[in-house]
Order: sequence, then C-alpha cells, then structure tokens
Amino acid sequence: MANKTKTIIVSNRLPVKITEQNGAYILRPSEGGLATGLGSVYKDGNNVWIGWPGIEVPPERQKEVTKKLAALNLIPVFLTNEEINLYYEGFSNEILWPVFHYLVTYANFEQTYWDFYQQVNNKFRDVVIQNIKDGDTVWVQDYQLLLLPSLIRAERPGVTIGFFQHIPFPSYEMFRLIPWRDELITGMLGADLLGFHTFDDVRHFLSAASRLSSSKMADNVIIHKNRHVVVEAFPMGIDNEKFEALTQHPKVARYAATFKESQKDLKIILTIDRLDYSKGIIQRLQALELLLQMHPEYIEQVVLYMIVVPSRDTVPQYKELRDRIDQLVGNINSRFRTMNWMPIHYFYKSFAVEFLSALYSSSDICLVTPMRDGMNLVSKEYVASRTNNDGVLILSEMAGASKELNDALIVNPNNIGDIMRAIVEAINMPAEEQYARMSSMRHIVKKFNIHLWVKNFMDKLEEVKQLQQSLLTRHAAQSIKEKIVKAYAAAQDRYIFLDYDGTLVGFQGDIDKAAPDQELYDLLTRLTADPANRVIIISGRRYETLQNWFGHLNLDMIAEHGAWQKQQHEEWKSLPLLTDKWKQELGSILETYTDRTPGSFVEEKSYSLVWHYRKVEKGLGELRASEIITHLRMFIADKGLQMMEGNKVIEFKNVEVNKGKAALNWLHDSNPDFILALGDDHTDEDIFKALPEDAYTIKVGSNISAARYYLRDYKEVREMLKMLALQLEKNQNNTQKAPGSNGKRTGKPSFLKRILGSLNTK
Repeated sequence: MANKTKTIIVSNRLPVKITEQNGAYILRPSEGGLATGLGSVYKDGNNVWIGWPGIEVPPERQKEVTKKLAALNLIPVFLTNEEINLYYEGFSNEILWPVFHYLVTYANFEQTYWDFYQQVNNKFRDVVIQNIKDGDTVWVQDYQLLLLPSLIRAERPGVTIGFFQHIPFPSYEMFRLIPWRDELITGMLGADLLGFHTFDDVRHFLSAASRLSSSKMADNVIIHKNRHVVVEAFPMGIDNEKFEALTQHPKVARYAATFKESQKDLKIILTIDRLDYSKGIIQRLQALELLLQMHPEYIEQVVLYMIVVPSRDTVPQYKELRDRIDQLVGNINSRFRTMNWMPIHYFYKSFAVEFLSALYSSSDICLVTPMRDGMNLVSKEYVASRTNNDGVLILSEMAGASKELNDALIVNPNNIGDIMRAIVEAINMPAEEQYARMSSMRHIVKKFNIHLWVKNFMDKLEEVKQLQQSLLTRHAAQSIKEKIVKAYAAAQDRYIFLDYDGTLVGFQGDIDKAAPDQELYDLLTRLTADPANRVIIISGRRYETLQNWFGHLNLDMIAEHGAWQKQQHEEWKSLPLLTDKWKQELGSILETYTDRTPGSFVEEKSYSLVWHYRKVEKGLGELRASEIITHLRMFIADKGLQMMEGNKVIEFKNVEVNKGKAALNWLHDSNPDFILALGDDHTDEDIFKALPEDAYTIKVGSNISAARYYLRDYKEVREMLKMLALQLEKNQNNTQKAPGSNGKRTGKPSFLKRILGSLNTK
C-alpha cells in the first residue's frame, strides 16, 4: 500500500470550516458541491486534499491543526493574514475576478498583488512537493492557483497534473490586459488536462494560449514544451440526489408549508445570489420594476423573494452595490406596495440548506440572470428540487448552465425588457409546458451530476496521460536513435531523403532568411563523404534556390515537390508533360485574397503557386486560408490540380507533382538496405506512405503522421544526423565495400518487389 500512487486535490480552501472555541480548534465539514463531489476522491485510500484551512494559525499551533486535518485526509497550507489579503483578496479578486467576468474597470493592477500571488503559489507548490512522488496525480482547482501546474511540473515532471477553472475564461482581448498574462498562461500549461465549464471558455483559452505562447495548436490540443496538453469542457453538476431527498425532509416540509400558506394565491419568484457585481442583481430588480409599471395587473399577483448572501461588503465596489440594492428595493416597495402586499422580500443573509430547499420546492419561478457566470449551480439546484416537474426557470445566456438547460427561458441579462417578457411568459406558462420543460431539465441534471463530472475529468486525465505515454514510445529518443544508427552502420547502400524548411532549418517568418548555416553545410559534407550514402534534398523550394544553396555539394536534389529533379553531376530536369497554363487564372484569384490580407503574398514556382500567410495577424491568416480552400476546391478539381496545406502556406500544383512519386522514382531499380526519410509537413506524408515499412520514416514537429517515429524540431534532426555522420569517422576501416558487391547487398529482393510486398500487407 505504501507504494500505491495517489491523487492529490489542491484548492485555495480546504473542504472544512475551522473555528476557535474556548481556545480549541473545531472542524466542521463543508457542505459545498465541490467538497461533495471530490469527497469520493480525497477520502479514498491514501489520497489527500491540500489547501488553506481558512484562518491564520499561529506557528506554535500548526502541528496541532495539521494532526486534526490528517485524520480527514487533509493537508494544510498555512497562510498569514497579509498573504490572504494580497494574494486572495488582492490579485485573485481585484484582478483575475473582474477581468475574467468582463468588468475590467474594477481591476486594480497592483505589483504587490502579483508578488504575493507568486509567493503563495510557491507555498502551495512546496507543500505539494513534500507529499508527492512520480506517478501520482494532482488536480488543481480554480483561478487562485493558475501558476501552480507549471511550478509542480518543474519539480516533478513525471506526475500527472489536471487543472479545472470554475469561473469563466475571458476572450483574448480581455485577458491580454493583465500585465502578467504570459506568466499565467505558462503556469496553466504545466497541466496535462485543462478543464473549463463551457466550450466558449475552451475557445477563449486556446485563443489566448496561441497568441501568448510559442505552442503549436491542433484542434483542442496544445503542444507545449514537447508535451501534449488537452483543453476540454466539463460542465459541472450538483449532488442532485441530495436536493431531491431534501424535499422529503420533515423540516423542509414544515418550512414549505408555512411559506406557501403565507403567500397563497401569489406567483412566487425566487432569486438567490452571492453579493457580486457579476450576478446582475440590479438589472433583475429593474426588470421587476418595469413589469409592475407596464403590467399593473400583476400587482398583488406576484412576489419576489430575493436572497443575497453577504460577501466582501467592506470592499468599496461591493459596499456600493449593496447600497444600490437596498435603495432600489426600497424604492420599488414604497412605490408599488399595498396594504396587504409587498412586491419584494429581501434578505441579506445566508440560510441553512433546508430553508433554501423549501424555497426551491415552493417557488413558481426561479430567476437566475448573472451578467457572466462560469456555471451557476443555483439553477441546477432549483431544477433538482422540482420533484413534481413543475415550475419555470429563467436563465441568463451568460451562465454556463444555459448551454445544458436550454429548456429554460433563456434571456440576455443586459436586456431588462427581455427579462420582463420572460417573467410574463413564466407566469402564464401552461402546466403541460412546464412539465415538458422541467422534466427534460431534470433528466439532464440527474444524469450530469457532480459525480459524473468528477469521473469524466479523471477518466480524461488518465486518457491524456496514456496518449502522452504512447507518443513517447514513438518519439525518436536515444534508444530509437541508437537503433537507427546501428542499422545505418550495418548497411552498405543507404538512401537518405531530407526535407529542408522545418526539417534541416528552423521555421522563418521570411522565406528568404532560411538559408543554410555553416553547421548544416558541415553536416551534409560529412554525410556525403561516405560513399555508401546517397543524400537527397527533397523540398518545395524553387530549383534555382536549391542549386544556389547546395549545387556545390555531392548530393541529389528534388525541387518544387518533384517538379524538378537533379542527380549528382547532371543538369536539372523537369517532369514531362507538365503544364502551367492554369497559373494565370488561379494567380488572379489569389491576388484578390492577398489584397485583403496584409502580410500575405503569392510565390510563383515553375509548376505551382504558393499563398503564404506566415506574416499575417494570427487568426486572420487562418480565416483567409479557410476561405481560399472553400472557394477554390471546385476550381482545382476541374483543372486537375492538387491543393496542399503546409506550415502557414497553401500550395497549388499539378497532381502529377508528388514527393512520394519523386522518391520512388529515385529508388527505381535500386536495392538499398537502409532508407531514411525526414520531413515536417503534409507534402512529406506522401514520402512516408510511399516508402516500404522497413524504411526509417521520421516526422519533424508532430506525432500525427504516417511516419514510424517523430522528432520534435530541426535541432533534434541535426543531432541524429551527427550521430550517423560519426559512423564514417568511427568505422573508416570497415566502410570499404565488399569485393565484387558493387556496393550492394546480395540475396535481398529488389526494391520494387519490396514495395509491392509492403503494399500487399497494408
């Protein structure tokens, strides 16, 4: 059991409430939904939950608290009041909270806040590192700990790390306003799996990560520092069984009966919120005021029960909000109340869950209209409590829950008239329609509960780790490289196909700045010095460019993806029967897109046209590329052309022009006993597919390929080629060709037969 791996939950707060009574610390379990859901994780075996215990504990009593918490599988991170004030109240709630909720005017970008945010995240890291070993899993919760995944990763690269954000993630235009945006993104990318409530949040994070890091994107996968990070939506649920069962509790039944008796013949509208400017409380009150003004027939017919849970009301913005609520409630009540009726019953306090359950089960309408909310579980708690399948939920489209509970009346929280009309519709909704809508939503809340949310996240985290492990086996790491070098050393006739851009040199924003450097020249010279080697540069570059760069070396060249070919000591030859008559018509179409896309340009080759967008604003280039592909799909089919997407390029060429065909042509009537091919984009896939299965095919920069292996970048390519080149120096006495062999092994089937054999087995 001691060696068993464990799961560690990490959050700002532990799932307990600690109070001090008569000098003793008393622990009470939290009733929050997250604590309920994660209870199945941290209470199991040797799993633990790490977090701040909720109060400042003096150093001399920290051992005492640690021991009490250990009995509950909890581990404390002790913070001072200053740290809580500057890291939590400061950076988390005065910078991240307003920016992530699109209220940037409330943000206070203080350097001291950032300093303490880093300090506390480092404190959490230290406690996690003390309690973790390789193979363990860490699940970090929420926006207070955005730096923690990468801090843990730096210390323990072998652990599995998940991160879930419980509040919205803003669009890039909002997020970029934070001065420390790069560090926050890097911190989050330390995780293996990043979870958000909605697909909108996923899109926003991917957009920010693509602009603020050098990571590569593929759908919802980010390749960061040679790791695959998956970004996924996991809509959070509630403990629906708990809320269903509560409706049958004797205390709840008494509350509900008293409540209904006091408000009989009235349509009861319920709202429950924490005091916060993101909840849309003011707009909701204005909508009720508009209702009573525009529809006086509802005076003495409806009543609003509004519960606002106290929160941070010493902070100026929150105090101001509370004052505005008090004033607006007072104005509405004084304007519309009668002798026997008051339109709003307002409570600024928190209530026990039994009383809330009575309100949920007794209210005809639940009004949930936040301006921006990650999920909003009040809406789901109301639905779970409607065991008779009646009642109407009015829900803001800005709440994550609206993506699931689409049988609610969905409103724009900024549109007061929209909210008012939804209240009128809810008041008059027939029982049959209420039943249909509520039963559908209850089914969703029941199925996608808190326990499924936990299971889905943990299952996906395990899946991501397995994906990473499977990719590691394909990565041409040292053992694979040694295997290739061993086969290379044993071979007497070798063909080495090398793509150029992205394979032998790094990707450049300016295509004219990617000329070979001296290190590359030296490496190719060493490889071509071995008489057993035939080195072929196979590139999409113009043949004039390749001639200028490599014409002085003893190697073969294939240019423009095979349209032009040159063997050693011979002249350049083009493929026969190629036509370029289509170029003028296609070129004029591409120029219209170039005129609309600053930074793009068209490159003309002998038998192809290339639209480059490597200098275009990120996002705009991808949009234009998608437009071009859609626009020209039929055109290229009619003209017998091929459209190839590459790294920030779209190339149009004759269908006969193909790197795979060119490679096979080079190997025609040859019988090499070692074939190596390296390339980095879509055009190189044709080579990988064309070569026999025993060829060593390597994709550069990606593991999504027909190639057998992959290398991360051109630097790894050069390192491997250096290992091959060293064989000549190491084995000069053994590299002489066997007498009478003419440099070719005997007893092996011809290359053509090997190709046919591999095709028959595929």
